[in-house]
Amino acid sequence: MNVYLTRNGFPDLSFLQVVPGDWVVLKPNLIKECKETDPDEWRAVITSPEVIEFVCNFVCGRLERKGKVTICDAPQTDSSFARIAALLDLQGIADRCSSRHGVPVEIIDLRNEEWRNEGGVIVERRRLPGDPNGVIRFNLGADSLFYRHPGEGRYYGADYDSAVVNEHHHGEIQEYLICGTPIRCDVFINLPKMKTHKKTGVTLSLKNLVGINADKNWLPHHTVGSPAHGGDQYPDESLKNRLEHAAATTARAIALKLPVVGPAITRQLRKAGTAAFGSGQDTVRSGNWHGNDTTWRMVLDLNRCLLYGNADGTIRRDRPKRYYSIVDGVVGMEGSGPMQGDPISAGLVVGGTDPVAVDIVAARAMGFDWRKLAIIREAVALQTLPILQSPVGDIAVKSNVAEWNGPFGSVEAAEFLHFKPHFGWKGQIEYGTS
Repeated sequence: MNVYLTRNGFPDLSFLQVVPGDWVVLKPNLIKECKETDPDEWRAVITSPEVIEFVCNFVCGRLERKGKVTICDAPQTDSSFARIAALLDLQGIADRCSSRHGVPVEIIDLRNEEWRNEGGVIVERRRLPGDPNGVIRFNLGADSLFYRHPGEGRYYGADYDSAVVNEHHHGEIQEYLICGTPIRCDVFINLPKMKTHKKTGVTLSLKNLVGINADKNWLPHHTVGSPAHGGDQYPDESLKNRLEHAAATTARAIALKLPVVGPAITRQLRKAGTAAFGSGQDTVRSGNWHGNDTTWRMVLDLNRCLLYGNADGTIRRDRPKRYYSIVDGVVGMEGSGPMQGDPISAGLVVGGTDPVAVDIVAARAMGFDWRKLAIIREAVALQTLPILQSPVGDIAVKSNVAEWNGPFGSVEAAEFLHFKPHFGWKGQIEYGTS
């Protein structure tokens, strides 16, 4: 099982099994138009246009004027898809590839809703058309990684109303609402960004599947409380943490119950809370640390929905979808990822036929140990509806850097890059640390 790792260049894409007549989806990471603290910094945040166009051009050539390509994602709800598309020149990419190869290339914002956010508070919600190919409800039931999880009933999703996420995750009800386009297509090509992440340590191929959702509030992001009480919201039940949780719960209730004046009141409460409890740049909250035991479960469930999900909402037990991954590390992000970190000009591109294998190599290239990252380690361990299709020992790295070329077991100890982890993960995931 080859994983292609190149520095200052693009890999040979011949591993992509695309044939004439296929409907191919390209799914970049379009999370946000820029860093919240730097409106001019976007190259470290979203997938590079050069990578998107390189892959799109190759795929269109393989289709031989038969089939189509869809470039799509569901960015963070308070993002501007129009601004993201303009920065990347997505329409220009689509037009150039379509004209050159005679293949239709479309661009879709998969979201059903877009929010306007001021001071970290939602002040406006606007309905969007959503995926023209509909949405599909999947219930993984006992196969879900949340089945019999002790945090049941205390999950927090992506919106103020935590009742929604808990309604979809209890007992044998373990539901996800997935956009129809990624499920119905013949070939799915994942184009994630190489970044650190506050909830999962890294965001690579596996984590990028959060962007195939039709409703992110169905997704558990953390479990309320500390590990001592079955949660992962924060490391301990200190008085400060308990007071902050109570204050945040009150602020969210105000925003929900008073839709007109509530957001303004909540914005002031949030500002006061930051002053009292610290900013997110140096304070662990909301599951933003290495003890998060929730997000990785949700992410792996999503990958299994994509690999084994049928258009009628059923789950097959075999014949996984043709699913490939090409990680953009041309300009990566280190530190407070996935949106507030610092750019790092890594010059890396990592690709292959298996998202877990690709993430194992990409994490090591960043300077991390995949065994210390639950999002990858637990993917390797899956026996039911597996994501990894071959043993880790079968991974071979094909690289234009000599010391990175060979069986993964023999090159793993080579000198790679050293991304700085998110502060909540420092000292926990670096390769070579105990």
